[in-house]
Amino acid sequence: MIKSMTGFASLTRDDMTATIGVAVRAVNHRFLDLQLRVPATLSSFEPRLRTLVQQRVARGRIELAITIQHRRVPAIEVELNEPFLDALAAALGRARQRGLIDGPLTAGDLLRFPQALAIRERQAEPGDERDAVELHARVEEAVVAALDELDAMRAREGAFLRTELDARRVQLGDLFDRIGVAADSGLDGLRARLAERVRELRADVFADEAQVAQEIARFAGRSDITEERVRFRGHLEHWQALTDSPEPCGRKLDFLLQEMNREVNTTGSKAEGPQVPELIVALKAELEKMREQVQNVE
Repeated sequence: MIKSMTGFASLTRDDMTATIGVAVRAVNHRFLDLQLRVPATLSSFEPRLRTLVQQRVARGRIELAITIQHRRVPAIEVELNEPFLDALAAALGRARQRGLIDGPLTAGDLLRFPQALAIRERQAEPGDERDAVELHARVEEAVVAALDELDAMRAREGAFLRTELDARRVQLGDLFDRIGVAADSGLDGLRARLAERVRELRADVFADEAQVAQEIARFAGRSDITEERVRFRGHLEHWQALTDSPEPCGRKLDFLLQEMNREVNTTGSKAEGPQVPELIVALKAELEKMREQVQNVE
């Protein structure tokens, strides 16, 4: 099945506890390259997020970004660093005795010392853990919906790609058939020239007719492209089977194009006929256009 590797999807889910935003972007890449941007509260959930993406995407660079805006302010804890404050108070007392400072220590003064206060979120309690599980479930639902939307977009673009690639595949078959006709015509001309050469050699009393016949057969055999025509037609049929399959086929199509290009090179070196070089160039141009498009296929 042909799917594009490019696409974008985003959505937002709201409930009484949080607003969850999901954005997923896909671009071309040789393999699957997943980049996650998630809040720290979802760090333990990252393996599950990776699994969700891998179940739906075979290759491409995937950027998955998740944002969470909690409607409830998280509970925090404030802890005094008492040893530090004792040392600070002693130092300030000595400074007052010397007349260097005046007045008591205020709350604003404490905030100037990051060592004095430790502010952090309160450790999770059993009820908080249940909330986290529920949040993860809502995040998973949102991510699955975004991936489904992305997949639908990639499938739509893939349909356009397939239409173009199918047309070019038909064009490849037509061009190779024309090469076959041109090569057959060129081979007929080659045989005529060789027959004329045989007649000339037979006039030479020293010529070995058996050896001459062997050389003629060998030369004509080297110009026969029947094997290449059969293999190229097989590649076109394999292409059709791959694109009809539900499995991702981008890398296989890329390899198949390399095999087609190899057959074209061999054909160009063997086939006779004045029209063959022009048709070989046209075939190579079509293969290159298809190769560029296949780089977009999953």
